Amino acid sequence: MAVLDILVYPDPKLRRVAEPVADFNSEIRDMVKDMAETMYAAPGIGLASIQVGIPQSIIVIDVSDDHNDLKVLINPEVIDSNGEQIVEEGCLSFPGYFAEVKRAEWIRFRAQDLQGETYETEAEGLFAVCVQHEIDHLSGKLFTDYLSRLKRQRVTKQFQKAARQRQRDMARKVG
Repeated sequence: MAVLDILVYPDPKLRRVAEPVADFNSEIRDMVKDMAETMYAAPGIGLASIQVGIPQSIIVIDVSDDHNDLKVLINPEVIDSNGEQIVEEGCLSFPGYFAEVKRAEWIRFRAQDLQGETYETEAEGLFAVCVQHEIDHLSGKLFTDYLSRLKRQRVTKQFQKAARQRQRDMARKVG
């Protein structure tokens, strides 16, 4: 198992759309293990494959207090939703940034497990928020897309500036 590098905004790969997983082989199982290890190490409660540069439709989530309830969602899709909640969200691809986002309070989603078996289940509260957030990643959508234009511009400038600083720091190390 390995901790993978998490892409940080404004990396354009975060806007890629994931391809469905067709082969449920050992490579996919290893990828899920690496993603889970990465999520726990970050630390986070959810991670989409797009965030680690893998353009396949895979999500890992664990919203439990003691980090022992890993959920694997392959090729997930929301099939029903109800209500609304406004929750302060963060994202491993936006380290240190949090913003209020409106999401459905309850969802029903369909996904596949590691063996390729399709299942449907319901989610509410934090789990529902996390599933919606990570599914958005698989379609190239970021939680900042839900913000007002002004807030989105502000966070974009902040993270572009930080990316330029990282590039300058890397150039100094190389030079």
